[in-house]
Amino acid sequence: MLSDDELALLEAIRETGSLSRAAARLGKAPSTLSHAARQLEERFDALLFDRRRYRLQLTPAGQLLANEAARLMQDVGRLAQRVKQVAGGWEDRLWIVTDELLEFELLFPSIRAFDALDSGVRLRLTHEVLGGTWEALRDGRADLVVGATNEPPAIPRLQWLELGVMEWVFAVSPRHPLARAREPLDADTLMKHRAVVVADSSRGAARGYGTLGGQPTLAVPSMRAKILAQREGLGVGWVPRQRARALLDTGELVEKRMANPREPNTLYVAWRGEADGRALAWWVAQFRQPRLAKRLIQGLPVTG
Repeated sequence: MLSDDELALLEAIRETGSLSRAAARLGKAPSTLSHAARQLEERFDALLFDRRRYRLQLTPAGQLLANEAARLMQDVGRLAQRVKQVAGGWEDRLWIVTDELLEFELLFPSIRAFDALDSGVRLRLTHEVLGGTWEALRDGRADLVVGATNEPPAIPRLQWLELGVMEWVFAVSPRHPLARAREPLDADTLMKHRAVVVADSSRGAARGYGTLGGQPTLAVPSMRAKILAQREGLGVGWVPRQRARALLDTGELVEKRMANPREPNTLYVAWRGEADGRALAWWVAQFRQPRLAKRLIQGLPVTG
C-alpha cells in the first residue's frame, strides 16, 4: 500500500504535469520528489513517470497505480469508520423483514428519523409472506421481523412484542355470484368458487389461510393485488377490513356474513435475544410506539 506522501506525489504530478510545480504544491524540494518518484519505480519495477515530454506525465502503469491506490485508501478509510461504528455499539448492517401485509411506505418517516442519527448502519428492508416471515428470522435472513402472523414459533432466544390485531372481512365483487348468495356462507358454497390468496413465501411447507382444502385458488403477489383482484370478481376471500374499507363504503366490494368467521390475527415484532446492537434497539422502540403500530395495522386504504 502507498503512503499518504506517495499518493500526494502521484496526484500532484498528474494534475500539474511538472516536477517543480508538484514540489511547490507539496512544499518540498524538486530533488526530494524526484528521488521519491524513482523509489516508487524501483519498488514496482515499472516505469511510472513519462519524462520524455515537455509535461511530466504518468504512464498508463503510473495512472493505474494512482487510481487503485486512491481507491484502496478510500476503502481503508471506510473500514476504519465501520470499525469505530461497531466499537460504539452500532451494527455494521441491520436487516429488517416485514410481512407483506404491512405497507412499506408507512416506514418512510422512521427511516428518515434513523438516517438523522448518522449511525453509519446499512439498512436492508425486504418482505416475506406468512410463514416466510418467521422463517427469515429463524434462518438468519433477518435481524428483526415486523408483522409476523400466528403464534411465535420455537426459535432459540426469541424475543417479541405484539404489534396489534388485524381484523378481517370476507369480501366479493358485487358482480360475483356470491354477492347474491344466501348468508351465512358455508364451506360447501365456498368450495365452488375460486379464492384469491397471497402466495406464502416460506421455503418449507407453504401455508394458506382462509381457504379450504381442495378449493381452487388464484395466487397473487401482494395484499393490494388480492383486494383489487377480488374487486374485479376474479375470486373471493378474506381481506383486512381497514384496507378494504374504502371499497366497501363505495360498494365496489360487498361484505358477506360467514358461517365460520375468521378470528382477528395478532401481528408480532420479533428478534433474537443475542442481538443487542443500538440500531436494533432503536427500531424495536419505534415499533413499541402506539401511533406507528396503529398506522401499520390499519394500513393505507385501497381505492379504485
